[in-house]
Amino acid sequence: MATITMGVTVLDCPDPRALAGFYGAVLGWELAEAPFGSELDDWAELHGPDGRALAFQRAENHQPPVWPSTDRPQQLHLDFDVPREQMDEAEQHVLSLGAKLLEGDDGGKRDFRVYADPAGHPFCLCVAP
Repeated sequence: MATITMGVTVLDCPDPRALAGFYGAVLGWELAEAPFGSELDDWAELHGPDGRALAFQRAENHQPPVWPSTDRPQQLHLDFDVPREQMDEAEQHVLSLGAKLLEGDDGGKRDFRVYADPAGHPFCLCVAP
């Protein structure tokens, strides 16, 4: 048995609560209480099913990645599975929440579309396996 297990994934961003609100609306996850029972401006965390968590940490002077580029590479991205027949609906949902389309699926020839969240992090909506 491994002594190290996966904890929370943390994204740097300029406004943790705003980005947590975006991903909370995308995934239907709830904003968790601030750690140690206090309100923090530099940290926000979402909790999902099965103990999964996604957190957001304030990074002063945050420079969002540029897609596609090696000047400011993505560093990390998130993939979200979507049933093929609901891809357009899912796209409208994330766009309405403030995402920006970076790269489409080439008219359905590829099984993913690339977006930027409101802080500029790339993420993909992928056809569910």
